[in-house]
Amino acid sequence: QVQLVESGGGLVQAGGSLRLSCAASGRTFSGYAMAWFRQAPGKERVLVADISGSGSSISYADSVKGRFTISRDNAKNTLYLQVNSLKPEDTAVYYCAASRRLGTRYYDLWGQGTQVTVSS
Repeated sequence: QVQLVESGGGLVQAGGSLRLSCAASGRTFSGYAMAWFRQAPGKERVLVADISGSGSSISYADSVKGRFTISRDNAKNTLYLQVNSLKPEDTAVYYCAASRRLGTRYYDLWGQGTQVTVSS
């Protein structure tokens, strides 16, 4: 069974940091684009950051540039999101996503999400 499992969320004060992880199992995602999305209460799910299969191409939402860093370890089949200088508006459920189509950023496999709550 192919699945993505996020971990690392939690409650943190404003200005704090967390490291989110997404472990993939059931198949390798080396060479396939992966991403982090988030969904705040009452809002749509939005892209936070994504990374190409090789890791050579990365993009970030403007709201997190300079604070969040996406990375991947293809040997471990794991995606990471280092989140620094957290703000209350970063509070959301963070989802890991993967593309099962080479050369695309069409995300069609999702994890269950991990909650990040930032207190002011």
